[in-house]
Amino acid sequence: MLTLHHHHLSSLPRVIPRVLLPTIATKRLLSYKPHIITTPIITKSQSQSQKRSLHLAPPFLLDSYVPRYLQLSEIDASKKRSQAYAHLAKCNLCPRKCGVNRYEGTGWCLIGEKVKVNVIAPHFGEEPCIQGHHGSGSVFFSMCNLRCVFCQNHDISHQRNGMDLTPEELGDWYIKLQEVGNVHNINLITPEHVVPQVALSILHARSQGLRVPIIYNTSSYDSLESLSLLDGLIDIYLPDFKVWEPSTSKRLLKAEDYAVTARESIKAMHAQVGDLCFTGDGIAKSGVLLRHLVMPGLEEEGKEIMRWLAENVSRDLFVNIMEQYRPAAYVGKVKARRRGNVNGDGEREKGEVMEGEEAKKEERRYAEINRAVNAKEVESVRKAAERAGLWRFCDPPRHDGFNI
Repeated sequence: MLTLHHHHLSSLPRVIPRVLLPTIATKRLLSYKPHIITTPIITKSQSQSQKRSLHLAPPFLLDSYVPRYLQLSEIDASKKRSQAYAHLAKCNLCPRKCGVNRYEGTGWCLIGEKVKVNVIAPHFGEEPCIQGHHGSGSVFFSMCNLRCVFCQNHDISHQRNGMDLTPEELGDWYIKLQEVGNVHNINLITPEHVVPQVALSILHARSQGLRVPIIYNTSSYDSLESLSLLDGLIDIYLPDFKVWEPSTSKRLLKAEDYAVTARESIKAMHAQVGDLCFTGDGIAKSGVLLRHLVMPGLEEEGKEIMRWLAENVSRDLFVNIMEQYRPAAYVGKVKARRRGNVNGDGEREKGEVMEGEEAKKEERRYAEINRAVNAKEVESVRKAAERAGLWRFCDPPRHDGFNI
């Protein structure tokens, strides 16, 4: 048997099984030729910690994992409950900072004391390392603190459809997803505006026997106070960094401060949970998985996002550069204009709404993004990410199993 002395470790690279790595990292590792020293066989009586310190497994591979909320002390859990109730009484947990008492009214998000949930079910539309073989236990919250004009879930995020649930009722659903659905995780989708209720629901569910990781699936329009409340409760942050320029976010997201907020939020998320890590079955358990949806004509903003991530967050960040943009929500809709006569003041009088061929000639809303993204735009963002030093991408694996 070949083993390594501890004093040789600092000069040797980590040897990572090729089958578990994306192509770029594999090529880098294959270029290494470590000097192996023959030493006596390590006996079975020697400690497991000594074997683990050899770093023969990737730093992103976990032997086992215990969710963070299960490691929280009762004192810290009690503090978080108190903080959550206080925030509901004067809501300031999202960048909108409405300051409303959500026991009595609503702010920008139009959601009060209870959450409104549109869908709760095992979901197979996420990244392979998230959905696995049994699905991700997805909870789609109604409404949002953004108003993205291209939102592909606009029927959920822009409308108050669904069932009202208390935090305790929501936590009970997590248990059902775990026990009946046998899901790999609980995936909270668009939860930025219901963080106090989410915190309370996780604390309730842990007392009822929840034991799977929690995913916070967000637009990144989160406040630092919100993420502080979630610290210790969330295992995987799944943020989306949408656009870079304030003018773009003001027009398309209805939030001029989006990029500044997203940069702060993503750094705070990574500081809490680090880079994405997996157990041997290929299922993600902890860390950050960042998404960027490439949009038509906005590839330069995508490139800037990739450079910033590599330089300010981590070059080991797991990134999903997505190409499935399509016109949705308000994009491509005909601007509402009416047929009518021009009056003496030069103003058009109200008439009936134009339809058919006449309407087709009318100007379309958000015409600059009223098309699918092309392969060249996606490839340019990907190459920019690689040039910046990013290498862990959500690509189809070149082997049986998940790409970790």
